Amino acid sequence: MALVPYDETTELGLQKFHKPLATFSFANHTVQIRQDWRHLGVAAVVWEAAIVLSTYLEMGAVELRGRSAVELGAGTGLVGIVAALLALMSWMKPSLVHCLLFSSGAHVTITDRKVALEFLKSNVQANLPPHIQSKAVVKELTWGQNLGSFSPGEFDLILGADIIYLEETFTDLLQTLEHLCSNHSVILLACRIRYERDNNFLAMLERQFTVRKVHYDPEKDVHIYKAQKRNKKEDL
Repeated sequence: MALVPYDETTELGLQKFHKPLATFSFANHTVQIRQDWRHLGVAAVVWEAAIVLSTYLEMGAVELRGRSAVELGAGTGLVGIVAALLALMSWMKPSLVHCLLFSSGAHVTITDRKVALEFLKSNVQANLPPHIQSKAVVKELTWGQNLGSFSPGEFDLILGADIIYLEETFTDLLQTLEHLCSNHSVILLACRIRYERDNNFLAMLERQFTVRKVHYDPEKDVHIYKAQKRNKKEDL
């Protein structure tokens, strides 16, 4: 997610972004997300798309237990934190969860650009119980650049909330998705369709992936799209 400081006088109705903490309830946990709009801008506040995607995950729309997941452009880390709680806590007693963690392949990687990592890490550490923190890793990822630090097709689930708003990042984002996905991976992207360029990205995505809308929150005007790599045979 881009780091763009904002002048608080230039927008109306943004008071919630200036609160130091945003509090939510997910996976039987109170999640408190630190925000820092004044210094880090859009990357350091919780956007509606992150809330909708977190809620969608909590609904059980995708299987998280035993899976590897990554959040791209994590910003505050809300989606990755919720994914980790759902995947690793699995609604079980702590003693049983501890056994599950080390007998399963479940892990969550929460990524953003280097400049955002310390802020992101502070939210992850503050909201995940100590016995699951080793399975939730905060890692640098600048789209299209340091892909060599990730194995091709490494993740079962790729998550992104409000990450398609900068047109100049579209090509790098597509390259990143292509690298991280296997033929069995699922991508979930939550976004508002604000501008024509947002639809342009979805059209670009459809050239490499099958894409369909799986959820819409009319109150928050947020869409969730599911994408998977195209079968080569489909294009013949």
